[in-house]
Amino acid sequence: MPSAPVLRFAPSPTGRLHVGNGFSALYSFAAAQRLGGRFLLRVEDIDQGRCRPEHEAAMLADLAWLGLHWEQPVRRQSEHMADYAAALKTLDAMGLIYPCFCTRKQIAAEVAAAPSAPHGPDGILYPGTCRHLSHGEAQDRVAGGEPHAFRLDVEMAAKQAGTKLYWQDRQQGRQTLQPGLHGDVVLARKDTPTSYHLAVTVDDALQGVSHVTRGLDLFAASHVHRLLQALLDLPAPEYDHHSLIQDPDGNRLAKRHGAKSLEELRDEGRRPGELRRSLGFEF
Repeated sequence: MPSAPVLRFAPSPTGRLHVGNGFSALYSFAAAQRLGGRFLLRVEDIDQGRCRPEHEAAMLADLAWLGLHWEQPVRRQSEHMADYAAALKTLDAMGLIYPCFCTRKQIAAEVAAAPSAPHGPDGILYPGTCRHLSHGEAQDRVAGGEPHAFRLDVEMAAKQAGTKLYWQDRQQGRQTLQPGLHGDVVLARKDTPTSYHLAVTVDDALQGVSHVTRGLDLFAASHVHRLLQALLDLPAPEYDHHSLIQDPDGNRLAKRHGAKSLEELRDEGRRPGELRRSLGFEF
């Protein structure tokens, strides 16, 4: 018998959830119900500088108020750093990562001096400065304690993964992998053995996630995740990138744009059933 589909909602506890976050959670929960699958909650708290226990507690309360329930235990990324370190070690053994010592200021200066700089979905791509360091120089600088990140050598990774990789999106169909879309992405830092891209890829595989539902703002990130899945020999889930909730001015709902939190709506007397229906969910 085939196993039941597994879906997840994976927020970061860096502040209160707003309606856009609530929509994404409801979308994943409703999809799990439609598919007769399981619904998981994962707390993506690798950013220890911004994530707070009180934010997590409030987030769980907001999701329960919306009418969601999930399997226990909840996976918290901060408790599984060894899993990400193991994946990074595998990529290192394959010769696919390199230490990068560039600061944001140095990268900006190098890009500004270039006659033209390639762009990706998130802006100007890293120019690959540290990719050209000799192995000896790079190791000496690491041994000397110089702050650094670890980047994926995308060109080498693409050659190793092969050229005919695809991923499937429920709304936009079959997508051909574009390995270099984000350039040499950061996979870890000296004090944190992972990044969003590496952690989410490893987590989805370890938790058996078969269907990834998330906002269109993360559509392009799927190219990175599919590449990492191929390199680490992990299964590729089906993707479903939903549209984003916007304010009356057409801006994506976000705290920086003044979006009301679910807590504020609750305090104003908004009922969860009413909010669910206004977002198109009838359960």
